[in-house]
Amino acid sequence: MPSYPVNKISTPDAQLNILQITDLHLSTPVVSTADDNDEDSTKNGEVTVCQHRFESVLQQALSGDIRCDLIVVTGDLVSEVIPAIYDHIFKVLQATGIPFACIAGNHDVTDERGSDLPFFQRELIARPTDSRLLSQHVIESDHWQVLLLDSSMAGKVEGEITPAAIDWLCETLSACDKPTLIAVHHHVIPIDSDWIDTHMADNSESFWQHMAKFEQLKVIISGHTHQEQVRHRQGVSVYSTPSTCYQFKPFEDDFSYDTNALPGYRWLQLANNGKVASWVERLDT
Repeated sequence: MPSYPVNKISTPDAQLNILQITDLHLSTPVVSTADDNDEDSTKNGEVTVCQHRFESVLQQALSGDIRCDLIVVTGDLVSEVIPAIYDHIFKVLQATGIPFACIAGNHDVTDERGSDLPFFQRELIARPTDSRLLSQHVIESDHWQVLLLDSSMAGKVEGEITPAAIDWLCETLSACDKPTLIAVHHHVIPIDSDWIDTHMADNSESFWQHMAKFEQLKVIISGHTHQEQVRHRQGVSVYSTPSTCYQFKPFEDDFSYDTNALPGYRWLQLANNGKVASWVERLDT
């Protein structure tokens, strides 16, 4: 069983295949669905929609022909900050036998009171970050480095790339010239939806200004937006990825669910020559 968190990965062909899943939004109750004979299993327990979709996405992605070397979970693992929910998620991920890494999203550090109310009337309550969620963590492969960054702000929906985080990125990139992928929860480029762009990562312009000199920065992946988009800036490919649960309608200025879009996940193939291939797949049913 791989140790957590993973620090180094070596693959037979020196290519790194990453499965990105994001915005799981699990809530209570969670029950084991892996084995009806498992003593932890609750046959009559309620399995939430988001839990079922998360586990279905993982099963579908890992049953395909692509070798998975690393699973990256880019935040909003939960919809309510309860340790037992994280316990279940980590149990499911560890059962894959594949190295994985998780970072926090806004829902991992903020509970909403009054979820039946319009958003602006809800009370946002700051919560401590689960100790298993990573920040300023490096995963090194034969030809790449993956940098995991926590953009969450307790009690807030929006995120921030803090000055301290930018300093860490600059130091880390200065020390290693391998092609680099940054994983973060909040998007760092507007996606042309006013309501969600007000909740992107603050300090993004400073982030981009500091990153301009690092030509080895090739890829940024994020969650938060519950939709698939690809943007480019300063030679960097910037990917947003669908939720494993529910989706937001793209290019809408007001909050809107996309009821026609299925749960999804993203594959990234990081080649040993620094090239990147990436695409989104959706749950079959």
